[in-house]
Amino acid sequence: MLDLTFDNAFIRELPGDPERGPQRRQVHGAAWSAVAPTPVAAPRLVAHSREMAEALGLTDADIASPHFAEIFGGNALAAGMQPFAANYGGHQFGNWAGQLGDGRAIGLGEALGRDGRRWELQLKGAGPTPYSRTADGRAVLRSSVREFLCSEAMHHLGIPTTRALSLVATGDTVIRDMFYDGRPEPEPGAIVCRVAPSFLRFGSFELPASRGDGDLLRTLIEFCIRRDFPHLGFADETRWGDWFVEVCERTAVMVDGWMRVGFVHGVMNTDNMSILGQTIDYGPYGWIDDYDPDWTPNTTDAGRRRYRFGQQPNIAFWNLHQLANALATVFPGHDPLYAGLDRYVERFGEAERDSVARKLGLAEFREADGVLMKDLQALMQAAEIDMTLWFRGLIDLDADAPALAPMETAFYDADKRAKHEPALREWLDRYAARLREDPLDAAARRERMRLANPRYVLRNYLAQQAIDRAAEGDAGGIHELLEVMRRPYDEQPGREAFAARRPDWARTRAGCSQLSCSS
Repeated sequence: MLDLTFDNAFIRELPGDPERGPQRRQVHGAAWSAVAPTPVAAPRLVAHSREMAEALGLTDADIASPHFAEIFGGNALAAGMQPFAANYGGHQFGNWAGQLGDGRAIGLGEALGRDGRRWELQLKGAGPTPYSRTADGRAVLRSSVREFLCSEAMHHLGIPTTRALSLVATGDTVIRDMFYDGRPEPEPGAIVCRVAPSFLRFGSFELPASRGDGDLLRTLIEFCIRRDFPHLGFADETRWGDWFVEVCERTAVMVDGWMRVGFVHGVMNTDNMSILGQTIDYGPYGWIDDYDPDWTPNTTDAGRRRYRFGQQPNIAFWNLHQLANALATVFPGHDPLYAGLDRYVERFGEAERDSVARKLGLAEFREADGVLMKDLQALMQAAEIDMTLWFRGLIDLDADAPALAPMETAFYDADKRAKHEPALREWLDRYAARLREDPLDAAARRERMRLANPRYVLRNYLAQQAIDRAAEGDAGGIHELLEVMRRPYDEQPGREAFAARRPDWARTRAGCSQLSCSS
């Protein structure tokens, strides 16, 4: 048996649904519903995060035990686990969707790690809940591999994120219509155990507000501050405002991290926004290959491109505004909410300026550096330049003799490269002149840039290759990618293939360019 200590504050301190079981229903006056995972045919551990296991105090023997796969495949419970599905609503693609909730995620409880930190364990794909609506509550291998890998990749990139403990194959098949085009197919099923200090979302607070349930909303606010923001205190009457300001600040830092490394969430609905400012719900996400602020990986969003790469900071602000609208129904005044929204704008600006300085290897940001970056981004889009490879190559630029050679592998189109080469050379001259004015020496500049510009990111085609191998029973691709993504800022000799630009065959292939919400 696993030796985990649970302190399940969420279900202990918040009102629950008096009805039990997975039958679909509208749940009022409750933050959660008791529901057990549905057993699967043959749970088998495919991969796990050793860092997350260590944080929880799990040993290698624990991981290797067949009982581990039984628990994290949904067939058994460890002592102290009390499974439930959370109740929340949300705005989806800009429209209020009403009650949503954990439709294919089941919380197991809140485990206390080695250092006393609280970690909520949640199985994604563990079967139907009261919030599944017309779905089966299951997840397929391809989406589970993507969530498992990206959770850990983002953590090692230094971007706030939920984590993943394990990836378990279920031995069952799941029917999915990948692109909603009327061609459903059976796919292998899987379950990810994802981990976070809290899975509360903006939508957790929006739902009771939409129903006029002020008592539940106040209870949720107090609980969230007490459990997840204890440093704000318990008696100060300003703590609600301080809490919202911090939520806004954390969101700003998270989104700036996405922009720095070229991550596109793909479905920034308010039910997919963590109250802790952590990246949550890895669905149709993607990574920018050739720089394009208008790109979105989500086929569901292909028409409006609401959640395109360059729009993410604005969408985060819009989502915070919806959260503020919900909180306004019980806040003693609106000024703290306005202050929080203003702080988001301010904090994102601070973070963005810092990211510009770090990506360009500058000791500090000057206003002209923002223009320099925007000019570069426009050229990268026009010339179809790989964002990751360009900035990584820029580290090796000689400020006394600037040339395109270090960035040669970043170009996707030879004709566009030739067309824009004069403008790119002019930009490099401007950049080199700026470097010569900067107080950092070459070694310090290189290190500052290295730690801001990853060598390795989880490009869509790399994840798809690992998925293809896993579907044939070979988990080696998952393990290889996980190892590479543990050190994304290091060179890692011998693993250069994982840093290559997107191959031509992946430009339009399903899973490599665009994905649906079922991905």
